Amino acid sequence: MMRSVFYAIYLTDVVGLEPRLASFGALIGIFWDALNDPLVGMLSDRVRTRWGRGRPFLLVFAVPFAVSMVMLWYAPRWTSQAALLLYVTLTFMLSDTLSTLISVPFLSLTPEIAPGYDDRTTLTGFRTFFQLAAGLAVVVAAPAIVDAVLAGGGTQQQGFLLVAAVFGGLGAIPFLLIFAVIRETATEEEMQTLPLSQTLRLAWQNIPFRYAVGIHMLNWSAVDMIAVTFPYFLLYWIARGDLLAKVDLFGLSLSLESAFFGLLMLGCILALPFWMWFSRRRNKRDAYLVGMGFMIAVELLIFAVQPGQVGLLLALGFLAGTGIATAYVLPDSIFPDIIEWDELRTRRRQEGIYYGARSFIRKLTGGFTIFLALQLLGWAGYQAPPDSVTSFQQPERVVTVIRLLVSPAGALLFSGAVAFAWFYPLDRSRHARIQNLLNRRKSRNGAPIPTQEP
Repeated sequence: MMRSVFYAIYLTDVVGLEPRLASFGALIGIFWDALNDPLVGMLSDRVRTRWGRGRPFLLVFAVPFAVSMVMLWYAPRWTSQAALLLYVTLTFMLSDTLSTLISVPFLSLTPEIAPGYDDRTTLTGFRTFFQLAAGLAVVVAAPAIVDAVLAGGGTQQQGFLLVAAVFGGLGAIPFLLIFAVIRETATEEEMQTLPLSQTLRLAWQNIPFRYAVGIHMLNWSAVDMIAVTFPYFLLYWIARGDLLAKVDLFGLSLSLESAFFGLLMLGCILALPFWMWFSRRRNKRDAYLVGMGFMIAVELLIFAVQPGQVGLLLALGFLAGTGIATAYVLPDSIFPDIIEWDELRTRRRQEGIYYGARSFIRKLTGGFTIFLALQLLGWAGYQAPPDSVTSFQQPERVVTVIRLLVSPAGALLFSGAVAFAWFYPLDRSRHARIQNLLNRRKSRNGAPIPTQEP
């Protein structure tokens, strides 16, 4: 959440990188992702330890992952733009690699923890609840911590470093706890592996996987577009360049960023039980279509908000959160179903390669979104605010580009994800048939059959 919401504006306004130059750090990260995600997925599928395949990664890389968060939010006070770009790029790559070494094995545990169609939506819903609750804490606390450091005579970068140390350290703890309590149950037959090129070829032959790729790419492109561009939108359109804009909310004096993203995250959290219930009543696809349709409508309304209409914007932010909750839960909950369809076809469980692809898609879209947004801002003439100013306004052309990236562009990307979801082929009944066939095969082989309900 820190990287999604604050990293772009941190690079341009705190580190001082020219936007088009800063975007190349994200672009290089995309190419690095193309290497490390499938490799980590393949590696996690091939690891054989007494602790399983995925769990050892959580034990070994949890603490380095936390340390890399701090490194990501530090940049030397160099005057050379090229030197700053090199440092930022290398730390981004290091943080991304350690994130992959954690996230791919972590997500690969999902099919074993929750074997049932609806169980997976429930598990993903609980995981998303705590993810969003932590995200809510970050978007509210981060600006407050940075402001407190500034009030004490420190710098913005020192404030961001403190935030990274606090939340990076807290973020390592759950991975260690998961290692301690989760057990893996895949059999030797399911754990057979193939060469990477053949595995990727078989994965692409999985038709539901192709639709899931389309949903994930466009879904997360839209989410990241909102996260990256909204801090600019709030600062330079709604607040008209007031760097210290405050909002009174529930008796608290919050920064405009904290108030907006806090309400958006709160809307996500409160809406999760409804979308989980709706998914159980209908299916995952229908819940996603309804939620995204609502989100698209709200996002188009945001484009009409004028400077100073803070109350209207906050209300729309809360409503957007209720729709965007489906973007967090439902695309992830369909991935275990895809893996079992692949197992039925190939007689192999290849969670690592599929979740490696999922992680690659997630970070590919994030990196490309940052690259595109910063490139467009740079070409429009974006200017970094001078030090020690409390008010600074961008040229109108820059503000127009920011508004277009926030609303019409995001709505268009969500519409593309809806189109892919409309044709997604695996529903509850088809998944039930897949599991029945897998259970028959396992019973013939003498393997234990997982229960459908917890």
